[in-house]
Amino acid sequence: MRYNPISGTPVKLFKALLCAACLVPWSVQAQSGTASPAAYSASGQGAAAEEKSLADRGIDIGFIYTGDVLDNLHGGRRRGSVYQGKFELSVGIDLQKYSGLEGWNFFANGFHIHNTGRIRRDYVGGVNTIAAIEGVPRTRLSEFWLEKEFADGKANVRFGQLAADVEFFFSGLSAVFLQSDWATITATNMPSGGPAYPLSTPGVRLKLDPAPGASLLVALYNGDPAGAGIGDEQVRNRHGLDFRTSDSRLLMGEAQFRTNQGRDATGLARTLKVGVWSHRGTFNDQRYADDGRLLSDPAGSGTAAQRRHNQGIYAVVEQQVHRPVGGDAESGISLFSRVSSSPSDRNLISLFVDAGIVFAGMIDARPNDKFGASLAYARFSDRVRAFDRDQIAFTGTPGVVRDYEANLEVSYAAQVTSAGTVQPVVTWVRHPSGDASRNALVAGVRTIWRF
Repeated sequence: MRYNPISGTPVKLFKALLCAACLVPWSVQAQSGTASPAAYSASGQGAAAEEKSLADRGIDIGFIYTGDVLDNLHGGRRRGSVYQGKFELSVGIDLQKYSGLEGWNFFANGFHIHNTGRIRRDYVGGVNTIAAIEGVPRTRLSEFWLEKEFADGKANVRFGQLAADVEFFFSGLSAVFLQSDWATITATNMPSGGPAYPLSTPGVRLKLDPAPGASLLVALYNGDPAGAGIGDEQVRNRHGLDFRTSDSRLLMGEAQFRTNQGRDATGLARTLKVGVWSHRGTFNDQRYADDGRLLSDPAGSGTAAQRRHNQGIYAVVEQQVHRPVGGDAESGISLFSRVSSSPSDRNLISLFVDAGIVFAGMIDARPNDKFGASLAYARFSDRVRAFDRDQIAFTGTPGVVRDYEANLEVSYAAQVTSAGTVQPVVTWVRHPSGDASRNALVAGVRTIWRF
């Protein structure tokens, strides 16, 4: 039966989050003796007063809707247009302010994803992200965690259902681009794409801030958010409620160094992050079978040899090159880059690099606008390329030897209201999934509304 994304039992999850978000304000009012909703409406200042009341009690409720209209104008698998949207509800509570639990915080968020098609998977057919909100139409829970601060706020531990991509291997400067996402190398090499949008998984994360501008993050996650199986991982873990804990473990660590981040700083802002991940599961060899023959050899078993464990290293660099007088760390002109490498024998992608330039607040009449360009490059591993050549040799049939995929995005994010942004975008995709014959061109517009 076809899944209806706006009805049925799965929506109970999202309704529960929505009810919690709606009930918390009235709970706060009852405890603090503030005016009734009718009185608020009559005064014309209800929304502002309610927001202040929530903030005073340590409660932050967020509603964000992101919508994309995208058209594959040329190349790829097929031409065509899609509309995709993501409604996100989040609830964060400072439990010390709310109930006196010193150093404790709570956070939960959920998504309602809908679309008429998936531009990357269904139309372009590539591996690099084109628009990061793409996903199987579902209502799903994302993160759900508690956090405890200690050592005078210089350390905290977070546990529950977590998403690694919100803290690890992340560039804040790149977030303005539609293709900003969990890097292709981790999304393709980790089971089920790893703990990243739209999937999360149980885990625990420790963060230490040993000195100003320095942080160390270490996390242990369940290593497969959806579990082994056939088909799309987003279908296997349909609504983010599997809470798997028995899969092989994923360990991530990252050191962060930041300078000139404060609003009163006058120097150029800089961020450097260096990280590593290690997965303790088993992975298919990309060229050899378990009997020692080539996977493509018709006389062989055809079953991939198993390699124990997997890993990767990465770095993130953000460098401000122009800081306007009075500007913050993300104002002016900034450059960013991420680079990562993983072993060739057991991974589809062995090298990933992205880089970009962001112009923020450079137009006096439009101080909140941002624009720029971003390039993402994913290289198929040597073992994958060798496998493709083996296939051609054994079958005698011409085929594609996958080399790389590179995406170039140019976009302009214009703030049209205090809560709304409109962002036209053009993305060129070279060698989708390593195929030079299917170069694609995608254009469209994104809108974001915050409530």
